[in-house]
Amino acid sequence: MTVTTGGFVPPPYPYDRLNDLTAIAEAFEGGAVDLSIGTPIDAPPRAVVDALATSNAERGYPPSIGTPAFREAAARWLNSLTGTTVGASDVRATIGSKEFVAGLPNYLRLRTPDRDTILYPAISYPSYEMGAILGSCRAVPVPVGADWCLDLGAIDPDDAARALALWVNAPGNPAGGLDDLAAAAAWGRANRVPVFSDECYIEYTWNGPPRSILEQGLDGVVAVHSLSKRSNLAGARAGFYAGDAELLHYLGEVRKHAGFMVPGPVQAAAVVAFHDRDHVDDQRARYRRRLVRMIEILASMGVEAELPGGGFYLWVPAPGGDAWAFTERLAREAGVIVSPGEFYGEQGRHHVRIAVVQPDDLFELAAERLGLA
Repeated sequence: MTVTTGGFVPPPYPYDRLNDLTAIAEAFEGGAVDLSIGTPIDAPPRAVVDALATSNAERGYPPSIGTPAFREAAARWLNSLTGTTVGASDVRATIGSKEFVAGLPNYLRLRTPDRDTILYPAISYPSYEMGAILGSCRAVPVPVGADWCLDLGAIDPDDAARALALWVNAPGNPAGGLDDLAAAAAWGRANRVPVFSDECYIEYTWNGPPRSILEQGLDGVVAVHSLSKRSNLAGARAGFYAGDAELLHYLGEVRKHAGFMVPGPVQAAAVVAFHDRDHVDDQRARYRRRLVRMIEILASMGVEAELPGGGFYLWVPAPGGDAWAFTERLAREAGVIVSPGEFYGEQGRHHVRIAVVQPDDLFELAAERLGLA
């Protein structure tokens, strides 16, 4: 029986729209080389997996805000990376970062019911917009410039007056831009709008040092981090948010009532991951090597691409501006699956995003299919 309510109907999940092209790529000997989704494929450190299996933390309920050990490890990691001075009391745990991104607008709307708008980059991770929609908020994209960074001056004052939050993402997904986080923090404070900075690719900053919005102080800003990309732990779901004391207290209490808890064994494994830097250095080298190799592969097809400012994606102008045609060409000629840029906003419709997350031998397989061997 079909029931029609006239309410919200979820749109197709973007990557499901690639299924037909995936079938074409899978027909190659060796199958598809899937570079469409930023899913880590490399192994996490052995010590992290061992901690996950031997923590003895699976019996009781873990603290919703995170164990003291988890929050202390997260704070020390961020401080050592960026020079911030956050403490364990400035940190709260999340089940990865996507659930936090998607749920935040609803919680902020409950907190400030006379505001209804979420501002987010016009080229960005789809969950910023979808979170606003799921929270019954206005989703208002902020234009980005030629460098794919936020144009804060383009925000309509009327939208700012209604804003519950501004999202920034640096290094950015999909284009790898490095937003001016000091300017974002200053804009938020001047307009009395909380700024949430998604920094999950911070360890893969290629231009200059890693940056956090918390370097500007904690007032009115919150940084969001995840171990999914840093430590290849996307399946474990561990992350945190840190920053403004009032916002952290409010969100921590709401999330406690909602039952959001990072499993105890995952928190124990995360502590080990935060303390280990060697595996991140190894992963940085892998991603840098794969970015360079994919640029070479694209050049053999007559397509130019550049290294991003950060992240492990290539944001590539499609020949003739037709992203879907280029996506199909890659599938048919190389068995490679990529994402059309429209998945990340209308302004990206002439680009494709390529995630260099597969093992090196699969990049060589794609090269062989194109006659580069």
